[in-house]
Amino acid sequence: MTTRGARAAGRGVRGDLFDPHCPTRQLLDRIGTKWTSMAVKTLADAAPDEVRFAELRRRMPGVSQKMLSVTLRSLTRDGLVSRRVEPTVPPRVFYRLTGLGLSLEAALAGLRTWAEEHMAEIDRANEANGQEVDEGPDTT
Repeated sequence: MTTRGARAAGRGVRGDLFDPHCPTRQLLDRIGTKWTSMAVKTLADAAPDEVRFAELRRRMPGVSQKMLSVTLRSLTRDGLVSRRVEPTVPPRVFYRLTGLGLSLEAALAGLRTWAEEHMAEIDRANEANGQEVDEGPDTT
C-alpha cells in the first residue's frame, strides 16, 4: 500500500479505482477471482457455522489445496474471513466469514447471478468472434 493509500485508509476515505496509486486496484484483483467468489459463497452458505479446510475443498470442485490455502490466507489477511486453529494433532482449522466478508457476499452474489444468466450469450459472442470456449479444468 502506498503512503498515500495508507493515509487514506486510516482516515476512512473511499478508494479511487482510477488513481494508479490507490490500493483499491489490488483489492479488486484479490476479491475478483473465481476461487474467492466460491470460497465466500461456500462460507456464507454455512454461516454462522465454521467450516473446516477439507470440507471447504470438497465443496469447491476443482480447487487445489494450494490455491485454497492462498485464497483463504488472502481473505483472512483482508479481514473477510476468520481462522481458528484447535491445537490437536493434526491441528483442526476452521474458517468463517466476518461481518465484512458477509457484506462482500452480497456484492459477489449479484456478479455470480449476472455471470450465470449471461454465460450462454458470452459463449455465443466468443464463438461468433472465432474464440474457442475453454471448458477444461482451471487450477489457477
